[in-house]
Amino acid sequence: MISIRQMRYFDALASTGHFGKAAKLVNVSQPALSAQIAEMERLLDARLVERNRSGMFLTREGEELLPDIRDILQRVDRLQAKLKAGRGPLKGRLRLGIIPTVAPYLVPVLIPEVRSRYPDLNLELKELLTDDCLDELRHGKLDCAIVALPIEAQDFDSTPLFEDRFLIASAEDESTILLSPMTQDRVDVERLLLLQEGHCLRDQALAVCGTAAGRRVANYGATSMATLLQMVSHGMGITLIPEIAVRDERTRNRMRIVPFAEPQPSRRIGLVWRSSASAKRREFEALGELVAEAASGLLDQS
Repeated sequence: MISIRQMRYFDALASTGHFGKAAKLVNVSQPALSAQIAEMERLLDARLVERNRSGMFLTREGEELLPDIRDILQRVDRLQAKLKAGRGPLKGRLRLGIIPTVAPYLVPVLIPEVRSRYPDLNLELKELLTDDCLDELRHGKLDCAIVALPIEAQDFDSTPLFEDRFLIASAEDESTILLSPMTQDRVDVERLLLLQEGHCLRDQALAVCGTAAGRRVANYGATSMATLLQMVSHGMGITLIPEIAVRDERTRNRMRIVPFAEPQPSRRIGLVWRSSASAKRREFEALGELVAEAASGLLDQS
């Protein structure tokens, strides 16, 4: 009889299309994964995968078997989650992804609260861009993630955590006059500095400020909020700063922070998880309540 482990290896192989990537995904060596797939084929008396120069592909038998295997794995995951939920919320291991424009500010206040309120929780944190958070959630490498909502994909559930207002940041000695409160149509987009592509905050900044015909934003993409705000504080441009970052970044950079006029633009930060992990919803909602409480002390700092 084939094992749950073999089914997980086969699922990883089907998801990645590559033996090396699949082995990394399930944290085993490539030879070990290959051996288990071969043993699975022997037990089923069927060829499930074939190799080619670019990687591998599933045979007809493998394609037919995959939906049933994934259904079994989801049932096993739900059973394990139900048993774990019966022991009470927030105990044991929980793998949490956080987007980079939230993590540096939230984590230092969240961790002490976790240790105080839930000492039996082993919280593993991973800072990732939104698309990477969702990818690792799909492949079972994360249990949940803190990202900006909404998430369009249908295979996730979510709960909102807090509203994170956008403000305009400029150098403290900025010569250009910034209206206070600022209106979105008065933002000088030609001086607007952004994070590099892949950061959801970049897309949100462009949506907030817009780009008038024939005008472009500054031709630079920073890798982090820290780099971006260093540039702003040295007079190289202006940028949108999320409210959650204001308190910490004001202590590191000489900046002027200007709010937008009402209705103030914002992003909604939420907690997401796989829909198939619905048995752990109570656990995720307990974590969400703790995150919202921790974040509340970082907001309304403008």
